[in-house]
Amino acid sequence: MSAEPTAKQSDSTEAQPVKVMDKDELARLYEENDFWEVNTGGSTLHAKRMGGRFRNFKYLTSSVWLVLFIGPWLQWDDRQAMLFDIPARQFHIFGMTFLPQDIWMFTFVMGFFAVLLAVSTAVAGRVFCGFFCFQTVWTDVYTWIEEKLEGSHIQRRKLEKAPWNATKIRKKVIKHVLWLAIAVLTGYSFAAWFTDARDLLSRMLDFTAHPISYGIVGAFTLGTYVLAGFMREQVCFWLCPYARIQGVMMDDNSIVPSYDYKRGEPRGKLKKNSAGNDKGDCIDCGQCVAVCPTGVDIRKGQQEGCITCALCIDACDQIMDKIDKPRGLIRYASENEIARDQKTKLIRPRVLMYATTILLFVTYLAYGLVTRSNLELNVVHDRTPMFVMQSNGDIQNKYVIKIINKTTDILPIEVKLKGLEGAEITLDPAVIEAKPSVVTPVRVFVRAPRSAFKEQLQDITFEVYPKGKPEQAASHDSIFAGPRR
Repeated sequence: MSAEPTAKQSDSTEAQPVKVMDKDELARLYEENDFWEVNTGGSTLHAKRMGGRFRNFKYLTSSVWLVLFIGPWLQWDDRQAMLFDIPARQFHIFGMTFLPQDIWMFTFVMGFFAVLLAVSTAVAGRVFCGFFCFQTVWTDVYTWIEEKLEGSHIQRRKLEKAPWNATKIRKKVIKHVLWLAIAVLTGYSFAAWFTDARDLLSRMLDFTAHPISYGIVGAFTLGTYVLAGFMREQVCFWLCPYARIQGVMMDDNSIVPSYDYKRGEPRGKLKKNSAGNDKGDCIDCGQCVAVCPTGVDIRKGQQEGCITCALCIDACDQIMDKIDKPRGLIRYASENEIARDQKTKLIRPRVLMYATTILLFVTYLAYGLVTRSNLELNVVHDRTPMFVMQSNGDIQNKYVIKIINKTTDILPIEVKLKGLEGAEITLDPAVIEAKPSVVTPVRVFVRAPRSAFKEQLQDITFEVYPKGKPEQAASHDSIFAGPRR
C-alpha cells in the first residue's frame, strides 16, 4: 500500500486546537523513537509492550494453545480423552476411535483448515500469524518473561550493551531457566498426545522411556527454545513459507492494518504550543514501529514482515487520544478504502469460492460423524469355486466377512442375511467376538434351496451388529451365485 504524502489535507484536518503533551512525555516518546531501528537479523529486536483492545484480543486467542498442555491429561471413560496412537494406528478422541479406514475424515479436516487459512488471508491478511500462530504466541510469552525480568524495551537494549556483572548474570540466568522450563513442558506436552501421558512421564522420570521419546521431547524443547527465544521475528521473515505466498492470496479488498497517509501526511513532530493545519495527524512519534513484533513501519505500507497483529493500531490510537485527534490513523482497512476512497467488497468471487468449499467440507464431515457406526463390515466372496452344489440340490457359497470394531471393548457379534429367502448361515467360528480396533475375519457358509433362485447372481446383504443391538448394525452388499437356470 502506497504511503506517499499529499500536499492538500482533507476537510477533517482543518485547523483545530491541539492538546499539547507534557514536555517530559514528548521527550520520552521521541527518545523511544530514536532508540528504535528496524532489525534485519544482526541484533535482537525488543518490541515495546502496550495495552489495548487488540493486545487483549491477542491474549484471548493465544489461550487456545492451552489445549496443547491440557489435552493429554483429560480423561474419557478411563482413557486418555485425546490420544493419537500411531504405532497402533488408532486415534482416540473423546470416546470415538478412528482407524485407518477413517482416514478420509482427517483428509477433509486438513483440507478444511487449509481452505480456512486461505479465506482468512483473502479477507483479513495474515490474521492467523498475528493471533494464532505457534511461533507468534510462544515468542510473545518469552518476551513477556523477558520484560518482567529485564524491564522495558529501552532497558533491555541498554542491558544488552552493559558489561557483565552480577545483576546482569542473575537476570539472564533466571530468564533462560524459565525459557527452558517452558520449552521442556512444550516438548513433553507434544509427545504426550501420541502416548499415554501419565505413563510417559513416569518412564521419562525413571529413565526407562524409549530413546525415541527422549528424542522427540528434546527436539521440540530445542526448537521452542531457539525459535521463540532467539530467532523470534526472523522465523517470520526467513523460515515461514506463508510469508512468501501471502501476497498472492490478498487483493485490494483485503482488510489489514493500514496507515491512512491522506490524513497523516505530511508528518512532523508535535511541538509545544503549536497549532495549525500545515502538518498531518501523524506526529512521527514512532510508537507504531516500537510495538511491532517484527520491526516493520506500517506507514510504508503492507510488507512481508507484517503479521497483522494490529498492535500498531493500539499504539496509534493511544497517541491520538493524547493529542486530541480522532482514532483510526492506523486501522484495519483495505487498499480500496485508503487509496481510492472506495467501499471494501467483502463478498467477492474468491471469498465465495473459499466459503463454498469450507461449507462442503463441514457438511461432509458432519454427515460422516452422524452416520458413523462403531462397526465396519467388508465381505469377500470366494471365487474358487463360485458355488458348490449339495447332494440334496441346495446351493452353497463361501464368504469371508471382515468385521472392524471401532470401540474399546470386545463385542459379541450376530450376523444376519437379507435378500435370499430360505437361506441358512453357518459361521466359522460359531461364536464371534470382535476385538477392539482390529479386523476380525470370519468364514461364512450360506446355503439356499435352488428354488430360491430367480437369477444366476442374486443380490444379498450381510448385516452384523453387537448382540441384542440390531440398531447398531453395519451392512455390506454382496452376491449369491448359482447355476444357470
